[in-house]
Amino acid sequence: MERDGPRGFVLSWARVTYRHYALRRVPGNTSGLPSLFVSVVQPTEGGRVLVGRMSSSTAAPGLWQLPGGSVEPPEGDGMLDEPALRRHATRELVEEIGVDLAPEELHLWVIIRGETRNVGVVFLAPPRPEAELRERFETVVAAERALGGVPELDWIAMVTGPDGVAALEGPHVDYLEPLVRRYGAAALRRST
Repeated sequence: MERDGPRGFVLSWARVTYRHYALRRVPGNTSGLPSLFVSVVQPTEGGRVLVGRMSSSTAAPGLWQLPGGSVEPPEGDGMLDEPALRRHATRELVEEIGVDLAPEELHLWVIIRGETRNVGVVFLAPPRPEAELRERFETVVAAERALGGVPELDWIAMVTGPDGVAALEGPHVDYLEPLVRRYGAAALRRST
């Protein structure tokens, strides 16, 4: 990843199999390749942020993170631009927590780089009532289980600030606490 002006980045990458993730988990191995992912900060109307715990059937069981997922290069001559990333983020919201919104409702918020060199494009969703988010999530989980599957996220929580992240039972992605802190600071600035 390289900067291209004050608001641009050039990202070079190649299509790989799931193997890159598995290699990263071998102790002492440093050949794991970074990946590109999208995440969505889904706030509640009360200013908290929705986080989800990865289920036991995923590559990272028990890991707390924002809704989102890995991005693959587009097929053929397709563009991997901001609208494509926004569409991918909206698909992840529907699949993981049942929130269905138009891609234009997401706003590019920040680009992050995790400890494992992964690059994350983080979008901000409009606030929703906490009860609605919980209801939609339960609907997604029930539908997946009715089909004999296992949902990608097995639990959600609403957190506020670093203390809320620290109170989660189990590990969380390295960028979760800084993003939740940043959202809280931005929300505070908006309210004053």
